[in-house]
Amino acid sequence: MAHVESVVIIGSGPAGLTAAIYAARANLRPLMFEGFSAGGLIPGGQLMFTTEVENYPGFPHGVMGPEMMKMFRDQAERFETRFITEDVTEVDLRARPFRIKSDGAEAHAHSVIIATGARANWLGLPNEQRLAKTGGGVSACAVCDGALPAFRNQDLVVVGGGDSAVEEASYLTKFAKRVFLVHRRDTLRASKIMQDRIFKLRDEGKVEIVWNSGVEDVLGDKTITGVLLKDTRTGATRTLDCKGMFLAIGHTPNTELFRGQVDLHENGYIRLHPQGPSQSYTNIAGVFACGDVADYHYRQAVTAAGTGCMAALDAERWLAAQGVH
Repeated sequence: MAHVESVVIIGSGPAGLTAAIYAARANLRPLMFEGFSAGGLIPGGQLMFTTEVENYPGFPHGVMGPEMMKMFRDQAERFETRFITEDVTEVDLRARPFRIKSDGAEAHAHSVIIATGARANWLGLPNEQRLAKTGGGVSACAVCDGALPAFRNQDLVVVGGGDSAVEEASYLTKFAKRVFLVHRRDTLRASKIMQDRIFKLRDEGKVEIVWNSGVEDVLGDKTITGVLLKDTRTGATRTLDCKGMFLAIGHTPNTELFRGQVDLHENGYIRLHPQGPSQSYTNIAGVFACGDVADYHYRQAVTAAGTGCMAALDAERWLAAQGVH
């Protein structure tokens, strides 16, 4: 019989690495598949695409996303977490011990913590991606980045028409000179209460809704200077000057590996099955989930880390109840 790990963690963002720290300190010797590149699941998770993080406690002067994730990883490694820098290609959670496989490795485990996160949906424009990676004023999280000095008292663009877009546009009015909400249709998909909120901000002159428009290109070299808009009815194009663009066209959870095995919500996120006060259980005993892969509401690094702690504690207690130490 192959060696069976006490716990295998899949994913290495704030949730996965926090779970690793707690599991390692509980002498569970966790093994982590930290990913490589599949589906945006790179070592360190989505914060590796973030420039300055100003809202994580303990960093009063801010910290670069990759730097913070290196600290997380170093701390997990200090407590002897073992890492496999490969993408998981297959999991079998139907039989015990559970089986987790990558291109170059295979592990068997008594318990699994899923921390594969979710990836922001992008427009797919080359300059959008370049400016997002270099801190040039393109972001997929207004709550994360909107308060940065570069965006204060500037004209900002939010792309989308659902609740997330309206919420992000509303949030940005606290800092921006003016917010443009760009939507491809002539009606919003957001709930009525959210629509009422954005229309009130529009009437106050804080938000301008740009109807029937899609972003064709993001303009600027080192930083964004504007967006090229295309009218979805006439095809006419025009430039809208701005100093920041925030994408709010949804997220896609990294749950493809688990379909048909772990219960999912209709939107693809993992459905949790709380067991009393324990909040990270899935429908499969011994399989836990944490972070953005199971959270489509908050999606913050600090909340992800908190649920990583919860998943590790739940796994530790579940293993002890099974007589696994």
